[in-house]
Amino acid sequence: MGILPRIRRDLEFFPIQHQGQQFVLIRDALGLVDEGKAVGMPLYQIMALLDGATTFSDLQMALMRQQGGVLVSRDEINGLLAHLDESFLLDSDRYKKARDRIIADFTSRRVRPCSHCGKTYPDNPLELKGRLDEILQSQPIPSEPGGRKIVALIAPHIDLTVGYRGYSTAYQMLKGIAPSRIILLGVGHHLQNGLFSLTDKDFETPLGIAQADQGAVARLRESGRDIIAPDDFVHRSEHSIEFQIIFVQHVLNDHPVAVVPILCGFLQAGLPEYTRQAYQETAGPFLETLKTLLHEPGEDTLVVAGVDLSHIGPKFGHDMPATAMENQARTHDQRLLEHLSSLDADSFWEESRSVKDQFNVCGFSALACLLEVLPKCRGKILHYETWHEAPTRSAVSFASAIFVE
Repeated sequence: MGILPRIRRDLEFFPIQHQGQQFVLIRDALGLVDEGKAVGMPLYQIMALLDGATTFSDLQMALMRQQGGVLVSRDEINGLLAHLDESFLLDSDRYKKARDRIIADFTSRRVRPCSHCGKTYPDNPLELKGRLDEILQSQPIPSEPGGRKIVALIAPHIDLTVGYRGYSTAYQMLKGIAPSRIILLGVGHHLQNGLFSLTDKDFETPLGIAQADQGAVARLRESGRDIIAPDDFVHRSEHSIEFQIIFVQHVLNDHPVAVVPILCGFLQAGLPEYTRQAYQETAGPFLETLKTLLHEPGEDTLVVAGVDLSHIGPKFGHDMPATAMENQARTHDQRLLEHLSSLDADSFWEESRSVKDQFNVCGFSALACLLEVLPKCRGKILHYETWHEAPTRSAVSFASAIFVE
């Protein structure tokens, strides 16, 4: 019997509890799977068997075991597979055709439409400005930078209603400055083919159009070559840069600034070994070009990194609740932040290697990139916080920081 189609590898699955029962929430960056779709554990367990090596007979036996030995007919199995395919859960020809149409449509556009407006933040400009003002005014003004030039900023990319303290302490630092260009380092949560993904599209938000520095993007693409994703599709629904852009637009108050959007992929999968040396050797020309852009005469360039830190609990693959891991994760975060603020890249890498990235620090790749390009400067941590998501017994930590000459 032939091999059955596998479950799509680009889907995310999160365990949740609802009314005392266990479900698995499915998240699809493409938007083909209905938003909020969840399946029961028995169906998820069957879906997990479809790994690209499962035969019809294998699936039949698994279903029979699940149902206590009751015979499962061929028609029932075909019906189940058809349902999965109709729901765009299988890596099938139907899914691939739909995916290719979506990618072709996005890559042909000159402007990247806002992805999260009207969902996680208001799509009405006045309402958005009011919301951003509320966030900015929610925390006391930090004491830095004391007249020194700001060279880089770290802000969260978690939902605005959750991370408002971090966003507030970060973006209050930008009031009164006027950079001509901002290098935006985000996290490519769905980036699979490359260490980085670039786009020269302008970003559209309810506050207007943020224009991309196409020349800078072209230079980075040329120097990066094989480590750059072949297309910019991963930018389509990525929030880690979009959230930074709306704050930049609002705080700089219509000051014209060009952006260089860079999504950083997960380094464990993209490097021959998980070391700083391997990273420097693999991404060296790209990092050198990025450093040149940061120090380019005639340009006042700022770097903004939109990152979160530890992701712990069952939602992120752990077999224990976040509350049981929080102290260890906090210690790990604080060590990373200490090495980051002192520009100690070797210790920063060694700290992550020492725990084998056990705590899923999703912003590690963007922060590793930042450490390679920063000039001599001084970092200061402005805020640190952990947010707990009760339904999934999971948690995410985040921080804000500033680097000044």
